[in-house]
Amino acid sequence: MGGNGRMSNGMGNRFEALHKGGKSGSASELLCEMLKPRQRGLQLLAAVDTPLQLGKRLREDASLVSIIGEVEAEANRMLKETEPKLTNALFRMYEETGERIPYERAYFEKRKRLNTFAIMSLLRSEQKDYREALLHTAWSICDEETWCLPAHYEEEQGLLCSIDLFAAETGFALAELDTLLEDNLPSALRERIAMEIEHRLLRPFMEEGPYRWEQLENNWSAVCAGSIGAAALYLIKDTNRLSLLLVRVLDAMDYFLAGYGADGACVEGYSYWQYGFGYYVYFFSLLKEATSGGIDGFASNKVKEIALFQQRCFSGGDTIINFSDALPRSGIFMGLTWRLYDEYADIVLPNPSLRASYAADHCGRWAPAIRNLLWVARQSKSKNSTIDCDDKLEAESWPSISHYMPNAGWFISRIVKENGSTYCFAAKGGHNAEPHNHNDCGHFILHADGEAYLADLGSGMYTKSYFGPERYSFWCNGSQGHSVPIVEGKGQLEGSESHAKVTNMSISPEEDSVEMEFSAAYPEVQELLSLERSFRWNKEGLPTLTLYDRAVFEDNLSKKLTERFITMIEPKLEGEGRVTLTGKHRMTIEYDDARWTPVITVRSDMDHFGKERQWYTLDFVRLQQSTHAETGEVTFYFQFQ
Repeated sequence: MGGNGRMSNGMGNRFEALHKGGKSGSASELLCEMLKPRQRGLQLLAAVDTPLQLGKRLREDASLVSIIGEVEAEANRMLKETEPKLTNALFRMYEETGERIPYERAYFEKRKRLNTFAIMSLLRSEQKDYREALLHTAWSICDEETWCLPAHYEEEQGLLCSIDLFAAETGFALAELDTLLEDNLPSALRERIAMEIEHRLLRPFMEEGPYRWEQLENNWSAVCAGSIGAAALYLIKDTNRLSLLLVRVLDAMDYFLAGYGADGACVEGYSYWQYGFGYYVYFFSLLKEATSGGIDGFASNKVKEIALFQQRCFSGGDTIINFSDALPRSGIFMGLTWRLYDEYADIVLPNPSLRASYAADHCGRWAPAIRNLLWVARQSKSKNSTIDCDDKLEAESWPSISHYMPNAGWFISRIVKENGSTYCFAAKGGHNAEPHNHNDCGHFILHADGEAYLADLGSGMYTKSYFGPERYSFWCNGSQGHSVPIVEGKGQLEGSESHAKVTNMSISPEEDSVEMEFSAAYPEVQELLSLERSFRWNKEGLPTLTLYDRAVFEDNLSKKLTERFITMIEPKLEGEGRVTLTGKHRMTIEYDDARWTPVITVRSDMDHFGKERQWYTLDFVRLQQSTHAETGEVTFYFQFQ
C-alpha cells in the first residue's frame, strides 16, 4: 500500500477489501479506521501478562533455560565492566582513516548492555543491580549526540535527524522495552525515551524526509521503516498521525519486497535475510495484531517464498551457502523461525542445537533477542496445535533438497545420506550489480558435513573503501576471489550487464544439472564469443561433481585461460592429474595433466570481524597453446571419498 492507495505485495485481507469496496477516503484514513479499536501495550507482542507475570512465565519455561542462562552470564559479566564511551575521537576515526570497528565496537556493546539488563530486569525484577545498570545505560543512550553510525551519518541531516539502520533500531528497542517494563521504569526516563524517539525518529521521518533508504530495495528499507513503524505503534496515541506515518512505512516495505524476486532468494546473503526480512516480520506481526488482521503482511505467496529461504540456504548444520556478503556460519533465530511457522506449515523447524546463542549477535539487536524468548515461550504455552513443540524440534533437521531459484539464478542441492552425512553443491548465475554485490557469475561451492571444500569467502571487514571505488580489489568481492575462470588475464566486471544466463537446469533423484553462459561477465575480453559452464551433480553413493567449461574466441585461436578454485583446505598434489583436499572427508579433483598444471597459492585477507584468515587459490594454467578452439574446453571431476 502506498500514499496513492496502491497495495503492497504483502498486504491483504480487510484493507484490500476496503479499497475494492469503494469507501471514500485516502489510504491513511482507511488505515486509521482499522487502528482505532487496537489494544496497545503488551498485546502488540502477543502477550497479555503484566511484566511480573511475564518474567515468571519466561523463567519457568523449560525451553528457555539455556538461553536465559546465557543472558544471565552476559549480564553478570557486564556488571563487572565499565560501560564504553562513544567519544568524538572514535566518531571521527571513520572519516579520517575509514575504520569502522573502533566506534562500532563501543556502540554495539552499549546496545548489548541495554538489551541484557532490560531482559534481566524483566526476568529478575527483585535484583536491583540489573535495574540500576539498565537505567544507567538507557539514560546514557538518550544522551548520545546521535544514534547514527559514523559510516551512515548524513551531514546535511544533522546529528538528531540522521536516521540509519541503528538509529531506527535504537528507537524500536527503547520503545518496546519501555512498554514491556512499564512502571518498573521511572517516569522521568519513560518521558525522556518518548521525547528522544519523537525528536530523533518520528518527527524527522514525517517532516524531514523522504529519506534515501525509503526507496532502497534491500534490508535498509525494512529495518529503518519497520523500526520506526514499530516505535510509532507503541508511542503515538493520535491515530490520525499514526496512520499517516504508517502509510510511509508501508511504502518503504513495498520497496523492500521489490528487492526480492518471486523465488524468495535474498541475494544479499543469509545474514541479510535474517536481518532485513526479520524486521519485516517484527513490524508486520505488530501491525497485524494492531489491526486485528486487517493488514496481513504474510498473505502473499512471495512473502511465503522469502520465508522459506532460510531452509534452502543452509548446506548442513549451521553452515551457509554464503554467496554475497554473508558469513560462512550462522545460528538460527528460533523466535523468528517459530513465528514464520505460525504462518506457513512448510517451514522446517531446525534442530535446537542450531539456535543462535544470545551473545552471537555482535550488533546487539534488541528485536530478535527479546523475540527469541517471547515467541519461543508463546509456542511452548500454545496447545492449539497437535504438534508438540519440543518433539517437532528434535525430529527435524535440514532435509535433502534440490532447488532452483530462477530470479537469483541460484541452484542448491543438499543431500542427506542414511548415515547422516550431508553433501551440498550450489552454483550461482545472477548478475554483478546485486545488493552487496560480488563479481561472482558462474561461481560454485562444495560442502560436506558443514565444511567448505570449494568455498565462498563471504563478507570481508567493512570499511569505507570496502563500499567505495576500491570494492572489487578486495579478494572476497572481486571475481579473483571466486571459483570462476580468468580469461586473458582478466576477471569479471561489476554492473548489471555482467551477467550469467542459465540455459538449462534439470533435477532428478540420481543427478542434477545446471548449464549457463556467462561471457557477458567478461566485457574486457572483446574477442570472447561465448563462455559456457555446465555442472553435473551425481547424487548416488558418494557424490561427484563434473564441471565442464568451454570458451570460444572470435579468431578461433586458443587464449590464455586459467581455471581458479577457492578453498579453505590446503590442496595437495598427488600427480597423474589429481589434487586432494582432506578435511572431515577426502575430496579429489581430477583433470587432464597433459594440458593443465595446478598452481597452489596461500592467501589471506581480513574477515568480517577484522581478523586475518587464511585460504588458498588453486589455479589450473594451460600448459600449451593450440590452433584449435577445443583448447578452450576443460573438464574437472570433484569426487568425495
